[in-house]
Amino acid sequence: MLLAIDVGNTNITLGVYDGEHLVFTARLATDIRRTSDQYAVEIFNVMQLNGVEITDVEDAIICSVVPQVGTAVTAAISKLCDIVPLVLGPGVKTGLNIRIDDPAQLGADLAAGAVGALHEYTMPCIVIDMGTANTVSVLDKNGAFIGGVIAAGVGLTLNALATGTSQLPFINIEAPQSVIGRNTVDCMKSGIVYGAAAMLDGIIDRIEDELGERAAVVATGGRAREIVSCCRHDILLNDNLLLDGLRIIYEKNS
Repeated sequence: MLLAIDVGNTNITLGVYDGEHLVFTARLATDIRRTSDQYAVEIFNVMQLNGVEITDVEDAIICSVVPQVGTAVTAAISKLCDIVPLVLGPGVKTGLNIRIDDPAQLGADLAAGAVGALHEYTMPCIVIDMGTANTVSVLDKNGAFIGGVIAAGVGLTLNALATGTSQLPFINIEAPQSVIGRNTVDCMKSGIVYGAAAMLDGIIDRIEDELGERAAVVATGGRAREIVSCCRHDILLNDNLLLDGLRIIYEKNS
């Protein structure tokens, strides 16, 4: 079995594959204070909870946007499974034609998502990843990665509102019944959820204008489901896009 791990700023997503079959997924909280031993215990417990033995894991691939945590998780997997995980970074074959100013600047998570999209959807394709940040990646009609957009995620937006003002509270991020809020909480929900949805709709329109054609649009990430349901564009949801991309990259390098 293959263990694929995506280390994000807020969550660590794990997926175990038996060939191309995704056996289970799980999420852990990202915490730079945790040691490799603590992550090893958490990963071991998650595997046991889902009925997978550590001895069943034959190899692993990791992508990380938090270097300190990525290093700790890599060490944890080495201790648990007695293997050296493949870490997505320079020198790892992805099969992507990266056409940005400095290909070395492309984040590992964006590369994994793009590879997943390239193998599953028609081109051109717009890949939206909604986590701590909202990232939009653009693959042209030939499947080349030509650039994208980075914006604050809905969690960061809420945190800025609640901590940067005197009277606005922390709230649950969910769509209110109407765009026009009639109390403070509903007004905030509308601004955060419908605001993010409108931003995505507008960005998609502008990207398609620059491409000169319609594109397939796929969204992933922890916040995607709440926001995409409020968008006016037809956006496909794929919760496991990055994990699938990691599996494909592993196969290219194995």
